[in-house]
Amino acid sequence: MKTKIISYQWFSGQPFLILMMVLVLYITVGACSVREKDKRKSQDVDIELVDSDGLRRLFDGESLAGWEITPFGTQGRVTASDGKVILNFGDGCTGITWKDSFPTVNYEVILDARRTSGNDFFCGLTFPVKAQFCSLIVGGWGGPVVGLSCIDGQDASENQTKTLRKFEKDVWYNIRLQVTDSTILAWIDNKKLVDFNYNKSKLSVRPEVELSKPFGICSWVTTAELRNIVLKEL
Repeated sequence: MKTKIISYQWFSGQPFLILMMVLVLYITVGACSVREKDKRKSQDVDIELVDSDGLRRLFDGESLAGWEITPFGTQGRVTASDGKVILNFGDGCTGITWKDSFPTVNYEVILDARRTSGNDFFCGLTFPVKAQFCSLIVGGWGGPVVGLSCIDGQDASENQTKTLRKFEKDVWYNIRLQVTDSTILAWIDNKKLVDFNYNKSKLSVRPEVELSKPFGICSWVTTAELRNIVLKEL
C-alpha cells in the first residue's frame, strides 16, 4: 500500500511539475524578449523620433540593404550588425555607396560616426549638390581637418571651409549635413562648422572618392563605425 501511495503521488505531481516548468520558461523568455526590445528601443531611440518627423532610415541596423560595398580596390572588410556599419582599415578608402534614388538638393543627412583605429578621416560623406558633387570630410589630413572637398579645385585642407577639431577614438560624433538651393551646412554635435554659399563656386570630389557618387560614406586608412543613418527631404 505504501508503494502505491508513493507511486500515485509521483504520477499526480508530475503534471503539476511540468506545468510549473513551462510557466517558468514562458516568464523567462518573455522577460528576455522585453529586455531585448527595450535594448533595441534604447539603441534606436533617435531614429524612432526622427522617423516621426518624416526622416527616412537608410540603415536598418543589421544589413547593408540598399547599399553596396564601394569597389575602391583598396578597401578593408565592410560588415553590418548590432546597429553599426564597420568600415575596416584598408590601404586607402573603405566605404559604402547608396544604390537607391537620392535627392540632389533641399535635403538633410544625419548619422553618427566614430574612429576606432587609424588617424585619418572616419567620415568622408560624398553627396550631390544639384548637378555637382562634393564631399564633407571629418577628421582628415592626419586627424583634425573638417571641411568640404573640393571647392574651385581646392580640397578641405586648403579652402575657406577648413576647420580644425580634435576627435577622440571610440567616441561617437553626431554629424549633420544640409544642402539647400544656395548653401551647404554641416554640424558636428550641434556645433555648426560649415556654412558655405556654393552658387558662385565649382564643386567637385577628389579622385579617391569618385566611386562614392552620388551618395556614399567612406574612411581613409582608418577603421570607422557608422550608425543611425537617416535622410530628410526639406
